Amino acid sequence: MTFNDDSKLSGGKVQRRGRTAAIGGGTVGIGAIVVFLIAQFTGVDLSGFVDDGTTQVQDQGQTVQPAEECRTGRDANQRVECRMEGAAESLDDYWTDESRQLGISYETPGFVLFHGSTGTGCGQASAATGPFYCPPDRSIFLDTAFYDDLQSQYGSSGGPLAQMYVVAHEWGHHVQQLQGTFADTDRSGTGASSGSVRVELQADCYAGAWVGSAATTEDADGRTFFEPISRSQIADALSAASAVGDDSIQERATGRVDPDSFTHGSSEQRQAWFTRGYERGATACDTFSVPGSSL
Repeated sequence: MTFNDDSKLSGGKVQRRGRTAAIGGGTVGIGAIVVFLIAQFTGVDLSGFVDDGTTQVQDQGQTVQPAEECRTGRDANQRVECRMEGAAESLDDYWTDESRQLGISYETPGFVLFHGSTGTGCGQASAATGPFYCPPDRSIFLDTAFYDDLQSQYGSSGGPLAQMYVVAHEWGHHVQQLQGTFADTDRSGTGASSGSVRVELQADCYAGAWVGSAATTEDADGRTFFEPISRSQIADALSAASAVGDDSIQERATGRVDPDSFTHGSSEQRQAWFTRGYERGATACDTFSVPGSSL
């Protein structure tokens, strides 16, 4: 998607961190790191594998600051950090209204861009971790270097909407946290119709719902954030959804596909649920009442 050059970014939705951080003044066990690496990226809830969220992040001298130089849509079109700020402001505008349709009380998630590594309530994260939502922190964490990997290693077109799809998916996990979906869903199993896959596909659907309405979201002065979305831009987002399908990842890594080990859904499923949200909105994203054969 292309931002309207004259749209206004208020700033403050995105925070940036330096290269070093620690949890609780100590170290994070190897188990947390392994969980991060196995998860690959996107839509990871790690609360069942690490601490209960009582651990506090200590920044140990790192700089934590908003992306203050991102002021206009023109900035968002030119710089990835500003694009993240613009996406966050549009997502926040969308979910402030749409949450009422889902019957939830909405609050804005934290959104942290980091470089190298950082500490979170879900464990220590590095660039290899990929983007994720951490429920104890109610925050999204992302190293923008991941977008290079999305294009070079995972085969996505890697354009602006592919990048923002990733953010919108993680934002969808925040909405699920507010809905109680994480608490109510057994995500310990795997497989093409498992609870973990249903959670991920719903987040894809929520991402699509935002894209479907993104061109109507407005800045503080009532200007729309985006120009109308083109078919090629939708194809850009679908390429990202396909690239992070379990079957695509498995085939690239091992040359074989094992549906019984799926945790996020196949490329076809992820594209289908994104499209469903795009065409029908967030209220059409109930992946939990759908038979496994229809996922």
